Amino acid sequence: MKHLLLLLLSATLLFSATGCTTAYKAAVDERSIGTQTDDEIITAEIKADFLQDELIKYMDFDAAVYDGHAYVLGEYESQQQVARSVQIARAVDGVRAVTTYMLPKKDDELCGTTDNLLLYGKIKKELIADENVKSTNVNTKVIQCNVVLLGIVGSQAEADRAVNHAKGVDGVRSVKSFLRVAR
Repeated sequence: MKHLLLLLLSATLLFSATGCTTAYKAAVDERSIGTQTDDEIITAEIKADFLQDELIKYMDFDAAVYDGHAYVLGEYESQQQVARSVQIARAVDGVRAVTTYMLPKKDDELCGTTDNLLLYGKIKKELIADENVKSTNVNTKVIQCNVVLLGIVGSQAEADRAVNHAKGVDGVRSVKSFLRVAR
């Protein structure tokens, strides 16, 4: 039942939630529609399992999956949380590998949630404005003013442009790219 619900939720989100935007995103994605759907289902299951786990603080952790490769990102209070998040992701059917980008949780007067959101918006604006970058293929996360880029792009030049846009935004502390070039 859980898998059927996740499948229906993912399919609905992928194909109908935002109408034309979703159709465009699906059309320009470097993955097949089947792979996109599989990845969305796996992502939804990881996030659902995070939400149900007592050790994981759901708002501090995020996941994204590309071609069965899960990326777990966020802020942690203990190494046990990191280990548990990886254990949860690995346990989901279809996950072939897990990569983490985790930072210890801390109060930072120079970079809070508002700063992260502003940086996210500025980076997405730059990516959207660049006709040589398919911005919907670049998943941008900002953690403690550090940028993480995820996704599958059409060329190394496109990946490099996305990284350069992120690095060029004032206030970005670092950029970690997990962008992969389509085969």
